[in-house]
Amino acid sequence: MRFCLCLLAAVVCLSAADLNSSQTLRGKLSVRAGKPATLATPDHKIVTLDGDDTTQKVLADVRLNGFEVEAHGHFTAADRFLIDASHHHSLLVRRDGKLKLITYWCDVCSVRAYTPGPCVCCQGETTLDLLDPDAK
Repeated sequence: MRFCLCLLAAVVCLSAADLNSSQTLRGKLSVRAGKPATLATPDHKIVTLDGDDTTQKVLADVRLNGFEVEAHGHFTAADRFLIDASHHHSLLVRRDGKLKLITYWCDVCSVRAYTPGPCVCCQGETTLDLLDPDAK
């Protein structure tokens, strides 16, 4: 079965396998208040990103706006990408040429979180803390 979609005056045909197979999407993240996060690919396509609740909270963090990211998941349409479950660390940012895991840190309590927002302990704001995904 094939699905054909019109995207910016171009028809893009995807097979059912294309829509469900695991893929890697790279590009520049755009985070705007009140709007879904998008990714501008190297070939200048704009793709709307979606994911589980944890991923949605990360995608709403304006501190990530403008980062080069790598997302693992699959296309649900020609211009929509569903990121795999957050426990697979499916959304990474690139800093200094290296992929980094997105985490949040409370300096007061030494508590790490995987979503932005207040610390679960002291309720102070956590800071964005990008980590090497292979670090122990």
